[in-house]
Amino acid sequence: MIAIRKIELPIPGIERLQQEACDEGYDFIETLVKEWESATNRFHGPGEILCGYVDEGLLVAVGGLNCDPFAGRPDMGRIRRVYVRSAWRNRGIGRTLVAVLVDHARTHFSCVRLRAEKCPGGKSVREHGLCSHRKPGCQSYAVVG
Repeated sequence: MIAIRKIELPIPGIERLQQEACDEGYDFIETLVKEWESATNRFHGPGEILCGYVDEGLLVAVGGLNCDPFAGRPDMGRIRRVYVRSAWRNRGIGRTLVAVLVDHARTHFSCVRLRAEKCPGGKSVREHGLCSHRKPGCQSYAVVG
């Protein structure tokens, strides 16, 4: 069973997860950490949550849900900062993490968005009721209620 849980930073393993994401060319985990440290974004707004998967005491996957800061609507959620360390990929952890975030979003938002620069599992994203909207350089998904 993959147990995704609510987390707060700092948490053991975040440094390694951040470094691995950076090594792969992703800076959004660094943004997550900086925004948490500065209290700019701690996923504490209505309907917001930061979740992770911890294996042997270390964070190996993370993802959050915010009110979409780009939508200008309080009923629009956005799944953000989703990352799974490479050694834990293809085990269903990312799929389960997104499912938990989508389920949480359904109780707080009328629509939720997920933007992915690289999404290896378009099918798995659709399994959660998210439909695809292609844009140059990324894949964007949305689900209503």
